[in-house]
Amino acid sequence: MATELEELIGFLSAPSPPVKKAAVDIVRDLTGSEDGLHSLSNYANTVLPSLSRLLSDDKEVSEPAAEALVNLSQNAGLAAKMVEMGLIKIAMDMLYKLGSSITQLLVMLLVNLTQLDDGISSLLQIGDDKMQGLYVMKLVRSFCRSSETSASHSFVTPLQDDPFEHVGSILVNISKKEEGRKMLLDPKRGLLKQIIRQFDSSSLLRKKGVSGTIRNCCFEAENQLQNLLLISEFLWPALLLPVAGNKIYGEQDTSKMPLELGSALSIDREPVKDPEIRVQALEAIYLIALQEAGRRALWSVNGPRILQVGYEDEEDPKVMEAYEQIGSLLVHGSESEEPSTTTSK
Repeated sequence: MATELEELIGFLSAPSPPVKKAAVDIVRDLTGSEDGLHSLSNYANTVLPSLSRLLSDDKEVSEPAAEALVNLSQNAGLAAKMVEMGLIKIAMDMLYKLGSSITQLLVMLLVNLTQLDDGISSLLQIGDDKMQGLYVMKLVRSFCRSSETSASHSFVTPLQDDPFEHVGSILVNISKKEEGRKMLLDPKRGLLKQIIRQFDSSSLLRKKGVSGTIRNCCFEAENQLQNLLLISEFLWPALLLPVAGNKIYGEQDTSKMPLELGSALSIDREPVKDPEIRVQALEAIYLIALQEAGRRALWSVNGPRILQVGYEDEEDPKVMEAYEQIGSLLVHGSESEEPSTTTSK
């Protein structure tokens, strides 16, 4: 005999819209508690496909279905089942369906699913040579375009003011995997260049997504330094401005910097208050500076001077530690490189 919960899950497939709507609302509410999540997880093989089918329904049904899936996907075991049943493809297809009203929820679902290695592989479309990278390219394009649209306040629903801002978190997740970093750093795709330009956004979530993605990509500095430095015009401002301190720099300093850095540092600017972003910027600089060519590039934009000034203004112990790590590397690096710069004898 079917339990109450089995009957409820059965109603998710009911032909009657009011019955289906009532059932999905109850299931969504159940996913909001630990006990409810635990109970539903016992019926994962039926509840997950039923909810995923409802994503293409009208908003009054698709929205609670998407909310339920977002909540359920916080459980790693259930998230793994979702990836296995192809929910990343379903979510991506739904995202770009004309007039989708659950964009933000679908993006949040992808954030949770890409916390798993298999989820990352699925989003990168690894193994599908013809389509590989298509999903990521679409998400990056939407991430960049939606910031322009939301800046012009053209969205009608306040809840979806910036429906793609959580893409930043997806990019952080996929850049934790080598295949993801290589895809983002591929100069032919030009994805990292587009992503970095979003660092100017007023959204803290976007800023964190961009800084975390850059930091992760810098783990490839040993083999991909050239590709990173190809976009130095955007890379250095994104890394150095957050850690430049509050001082207005004089001409003596700015004259040794490229225009995009010098002009920004010679005027009053909004400080980056989030210490996590400052730490990520410094860790990225450190990973670049581990390479001799990376140190030379940093010196060429007067980076050490910027770091010196920023360190003087810094009060957060963790951020100070990150400055000191680069400082010792630069001192040691310049000592070890000194013989090669004084070979005139």
